[in-house]
Amino acid sequence: MNDDRLAEALDELAVRRLHHAYADIVTRREWAELHNVMRPTCTLDLDLGDRTMRFDGPAAIGEFIGTELRRFSFFEFVILNSVVRVDVAAGTAGARLYMQELRQNVDDGRRTDAYGVYHDHFERDADQRWWIARRRYGSFSRTAEPGSDVDQDVFPLPIFPLDQL
Repeated sequence: MNDDRLAEALDELAVRRLHHAYADIVTRREWAELHNVMRPTCTLDLDLGDRTMRFDGPAAIGEFIGTELRRFSFFEFVILNSVVRVDVAAGTAGARLYMQELRQNVDDGRRTDAYGVYHDHFERDADQRWWIARRRYGSFSRTAEPGSDVDQDVFPLPIFPLDQL
């Protein structure tokens, strides 16, 4: 194995560890820990299928997610799959993270699910530490409201090229 391939593999592992750390933080609802995985300037652009929003910085991102999760007595963030492309020389990476939210509503005890994809831009700092620098999230399915004709509301799957994140 040559040094370039080894460097790429180690950088990809570091990026995947950030994804897993994020999933752990959100499942545990420990918003202050977002500062350990996101740059202070990290932005999150959300397309929820029926509305869009933007948040700047880990504190604002955590506050938004925390407020949204109050309606669930049970919540787990599950990574379904991810694809990572690392540019070792530039110290950047792009990744697509497919996820599912397993949830139970506080108000009616109903089990609900949401599926989506994060498009992430990562940056490596001078100390060789990787950070989430920018995120785009797109919903592509979630449990429909009671009385709907379908079980899941489905939205177009958002896909952005990894090298353009």
